Amino acid sequence: MRDVLKYLWASPNTLIGLLFVPAAFGSESGRQVKGGVLEIHGPALDWILRHLIPIRGGAAAITFGHIVAARDLTMLDLTRSHERVHVRQSEVWGPAFVPAYLLAGAWSWMLGRGAYEGNYFERRAWELSHAGHRPRSGTEWL
Repeated sequence: MRDVLKYLWASPNTLIGLLFVPAAFGSESGRQVKGGVLEIHGPALDWILRHLIPIRGGAAAITFGHIVAARDLTMLDLTRSHERVHVRQSEVWGPAFVPAYLLAGAWSWMLGRGAYEGNYFERRAWELSHAGHRPRSGTEWL
């Protein structure tokens, strides 16, 4: 029951991620489910992440709820632990995650720290994914 609730709570974010799924069909594209997360990649996603995500150089991967979109399979492997932190953040924050993430980026940008580099959620994801730390409670994902 707990798993059902976390999927439901994060589902508004996952619905956004569903918009990326059609781009994961075609040659050299792929889809897989790992740990309850749909991971997708392919040339169309590579183009989207490089050109439509407002980060210098684009993004290697992006997470919306329980969907992770990456440029290719290598990027999925390299970013998996970082993106899983965002999955957990989405489970904790639910429908408020995307607005909170965007506000955190805007606040960081206004402080001169960079909308991505200084974003609280990104810094937390880097800290947890690089330390190999597995939080004991949901609030530690914050």
